[in-house]
Amino acid sequence: MKLSMTLNYAGGHEESARQAAALEKVGLDVVWVAEAYSFDAPSFMGYLAAKTERIEIGSAILPIYSRTPTLIAMTAAGIDALSGGRAILGLGASGPQVIEGFHGVPYDRPLGRTREIVDICRTVWAREAPLTHDGASYHIPLPPGQGTGLGKPLKIINHPVRPRIPIWVAALGEKNVAMTAEVAEGWLPIFFVAEKVKDVFGPSLAEGAARRDPTLGPLQISAGGLLAVGEESEVAPLRELNRPLLALYIGGMGAKGRNFYNTLACRYGYEKEATEIQDLYLAGQKKEAAALIPDELLEATTLCGPESYLKERIAALAEAGVTHLSVTPLGPDPVGLIEKLRSWV
Repeated sequence: MKLSMTLNYAGGHEESARQAAALEKVGLDVVWVAEAYSFDAPSFMGYLAAKTERIEIGSAILPIYSRTPTLIAMTAAGIDALSGGRAILGLGASGPQVIEGFHGVPYDRPLGRTREIVDICRTVWAREAPLTHDGASYHIPLPPGQGTGLGKPLKIINHPVRPRIPIWVAALGEKNVAMTAEVAEGWLPIFFVAEKVKDVFGPSLAEGAARRDPTLGPLQISAGGLLAVGEESEVAPLRELNRPLLALYIGGMGAKGRNFYNTLACRYGYEKEATEIQDLYLAGQKKEAAALIPDELLEATTLCGPESYLKERIAALAEAGVTHLSVTPLGPDPVGLIEKLRSWV
């Protein structure tokens, strides 16, 4: 099992890069760089490439609507070159509130677009022929009757460091998870509950695996949660830090009927709570919404407890297929926590 974590750059990119270099020395394998509607991820990923030597650097995630497919391929190839072959391209559809509200483009065909982007990226990186693509969402070059008519097929100028950069997809819905299991190297789930994976995601994973190209190898999965080591009285307040985040996603990250995280909570068996949390959150009662997060869900989506308990939880995640234990270490010594975790896994 590899170790990964999403790097927090709220305190500044230089400090975060120094932390990444320190984490690399004690055994962290992958750093994930978020984007959302903050600073762009690739700029910081390039900076990290210059400040580290071994660690893999992944985007988690680049929204598929915010860039053309070829720019996504060029960006991943550039980061892979800067890092000496250490890039991971994490992709996701995000949601209509961000895509239409911040990027100003229609949120349509998320599954089809993702599949086409994966194909286009791999064609660009392989550099076997000039790029042509004729799909439902993307036409490269533009067909006759569109644009100036002067477009022509091209290859990326540089030779990419690797002809295939690992692509990971953030997916929650049944069809999206099936597609991810079919075409991607890795899966980036959120609020992963080891004991419910088989029932909730099992059929989709099996459907995708049945169509998977064997050359992709087994599907990689990154999951985990907040990490704190100690007795229950010590870690309970730290575990509670995840409660407002769960409420934000289940209650506020999307509109009624179009909140993927709320749907996930329902699929986990918390239909009543998910409805009430969303109603309260959208009414501005965020604290009240957070109070309704089930303790069972809060515990299952975090890693907070004594060593013996955490080792059991890590084993359960491994049994559920997790290949990359992704954690957010809490406390004054995150590097020490990662070093301790490395000794366990």
